[in-house]
Amino acid sequence: MKKIVALLVLVLMVSIMTAGCGGGDVKTYSDVGDTIEVKANGEFIIALDSNPTTGYSWKAVYEESQFELISDNYEQDETEGMVVGAGGTQYLRFKALKTGDFEITLDYKRAWEGEPVERMVFSVEVK
Repeated sequence: MKKIVALLVLVLMVSIMTAGCGGGDVKTYSDVGDTIEVKANGEFIIALDSNPTTGYSWKAVYEESQFELISDNYEQDETEGMVVGAGGTQYLRFKALKTGDFEITLDYKRAWEGEPVERMVFSVEVK
């Protein structure tokens, strides 16, 4: 009887964990040459190499009536011993708010400096 209860609890836990992973249709883009295609109220992620230990990070410039920035997370690349100063990837998750053809500009810069060292412009088609 204990084995059956344990199995049911395990099945329930796995079901709950996978139910929270419903964002499987959220696409990730890294190539500025690709047009991001998303439905209105849909979400997408832009993932770019970054190294905030140098003071640099990606800053998104967009029209707030067109997109909502849901999250801005950084994940350090795995290195032997998790080396301090190693680079990683910055993930910017957006929600498209209305239909149309738009752009999101990403500037790689330090907060205290004016000009970015790199600029990427992503085309977004919201249907």
